[in-house]
Amino acid sequence: MNSRQPIPVVVLAGFLGSGKTTVLNHLLGNRGGTRIGVVVNDFGAIEVDAMSVAGQVGDSMVSLGGGCLCCAVDGSELDAYLEKLAAPAHRIDVIVIEASGLAEPQEMVRMLMASENPDVRYGGMVQVVDAAEFDATRARHPETDRHLAVADLVVLNKTDRVDVAERARIEARLAELCGPGIPVVGTEHGRIDPELLFDRRPWTETRGQLSFEDLLAQDQDPGHGHGPGNCAHAHAAYESTEFVSEQALSPRRFIDFLDRRPAGLYRIKGYVYFGVPGHQERYEVQAVGRFLRFAPQPWGRGEARLTQLVLIGSGTDRPALLAELEACREPAPQEARPESMWGVLRYVDRPAQRDEDDEAAADGAPALQVTEPWAPAPARGKAATP
Repeated sequence: MNSRQPIPVVVLAGFLGSGKTTVLNHLLGNRGGTRIGVVVNDFGAIEVDAMSVAGQVGDSMVSLGGGCLCCAVDGSELDAYLEKLAAPAHRIDVIVIEASGLAEPQEMVRMLMASENPDVRYGGMVQVVDAAEFDATRARHPETDRHLAVADLVVLNKTDRVDVAERARIEARLAELCGPGIPVVGTEHGRIDPELLFDRRPWTETRGQLSFEDLLAQDQDPGHGHGPGNCAHAHAAYESTEFVSEQALSPRRFIDFLDRRPAGLYRIKGYVYFGVPGHQERYEVQAVGRFLRFAPQPWGRGEARLTQLVLIGSGTDRPALLAELEACREPAPQEARPESMWGVLRYVDRPAQRDEDDEAAADGAPALQVTEPWAPAPARGKAATP
């Protein structure tokens, strides 16, 4: 049985010239101690020199500074390389796939969500859009609208190249093309805060010889904030709201809160305690844009039953968010019926659902029916349909 947490796989999509590779290079340069696995078509555009290549590791994979790995593949090889990147020996924390040229992004999302590989899980799709070439790109690539419709987060890049009125027009059009509530993050030069996509691990203090990260930080211009730890220019644009509750939350009210979350709320992460009979584990929650996932986990020995959430967004009303979360508190979770958890269980990975179904069947209870693993449901992100 696999005891490790599956590695999130983030799909980074966007047409040639949108700045997708610039976004990827920025993530690599501002990842802190996070070990990133990267899947691309070729190594040419990735700044492997700046990352201090440690040497070839074979099979079209190169080792980047700080334990990151990069591999160049075509679509038919993707499964195999995801399996290699997820190998425990590499200790990868997150995998980023540069989607263009590999496959249609929605097909890649479908494949990841239907994957039976227990070591990886879908972590959301990010679509990069060139603000300066928005109309021209849609004219050359009509499939742009289809890609936007399945995105979990849209990065509107090169906003410095359009005026305020033009940016407002594009954002209004994106709101029409994307699913309801899909957040749009404006950026210049691809400088998106990595915290919007994955948790950055803290730096590991080094003694003596400089680490790859130290060398990279020295090599970058701090005025532009490209080096590790220099992401203040991006992070300053977002607000972080923390919520802690010793009281259990109502699963139905919490799902309603997630359904209503404003477009400016880009990411939610943390742990939720529902306390419903038969579901008293802690539930890890991860949301990137409208993508939502829950993962039940055992409590540590002596660990307090708490809900602990971090919400990251821009232009959000912090008091209003906290008030809505306060309204999710449930004073008597032990009286809740098991079916109150169904809204949460829709977003639990399929293997966990199968295990629960097997137990329910053994007890003579009706099993939760899971059908197509890809079900676009804009109001609720992407999940299996019960």
